[in-house]
Amino acid sequence: MAGEAIQPGRGGEKRNAQTSASAKPARRSSYPAVVDRLMEQLSSLPGVGRRSAERLAFHILKSTNDEALALSKAIADVKQRVRHCDVCWNLTDHVPSMHDKQAHADDGGEDRGEGADAPRCELCRDVQRDRGVVLVVEQPKDLIALEQTGMFKGIYHVLMGRISPLDGIGPEELTVAGLIDRIDRPQANPGGVPVREVILGLNPTVEGDGTALYLMDEISRRPSVRVTRLARGLPTGSQLEFANKAVLADAIAGRQDVR
Repeated sequence: MAGEAIQPGRGGEKRNAQTSASAKPARRSSYPAVVDRLMEQLSSLPGVGRRSAERLAFHILKSTNDEALALSKAIADVKQRVRHCDVCWNLTDHVPSMHDKQAHADDGGEDRGEGADAPRCELCRDVQRDRGVVLVVEQPKDLIALEQTGMFKGIYHVLMGRISPLDGIGPEELTVAGLIDRIDRPQANPGGVPVREVILGLNPTVEGDGTALYLMDEISRRPSVRVTRLARGLPTGSQLEFANKAVLADAIAGRQDVR
């Protein structure tokens, strides 16, 4: 009836009943909580979805205790033991021995004010390598890819990224200062060997080329150091008609004498 007072709670009760009827029940996992937690952690890895995480979890469940604990120990060791080299920023799990500490002192480490316990990678400790030639890369994985060719006998410097103003990444966020220090002070380079050549091995992207230009400008102020970059152009076995303009332009600019 018109003018009838609305009784408090009646409309709310009706709406609540409709909402309860339409609401879906919360999804409950059929797995034990510890298995569900394992799958949740596995699915957080890059490229691993819920299905893949489920398969990995069941593989771990079916494995022996020794196999599962070996995986767990390997993950723990990676987080606890792997460090960045104090010279080139490559990855290393090397723990300095007394012999290494003496070699560190012979290299001028104490004069630099650095601790003898600072980690150094295998490549920086290798006296057979040409320590006067430094190949600059963006990430440790780039270093590994180049090292697997067996063609480069110098040492490396890992920038730990590339300059990207849009992402707020400048030279200060990279290890550029460490590279310049190695060039300016031979004591900062393994064995106290002066750097005579820097090879730019950055990815051929807009950010990679921008980073290379910045490094070239910085190093060009030091005329005693030669600056080069990795060759670009047509890969072996490719066909000209399928190459893009950038690859063809690099191939023409980087052409070589054949006689």
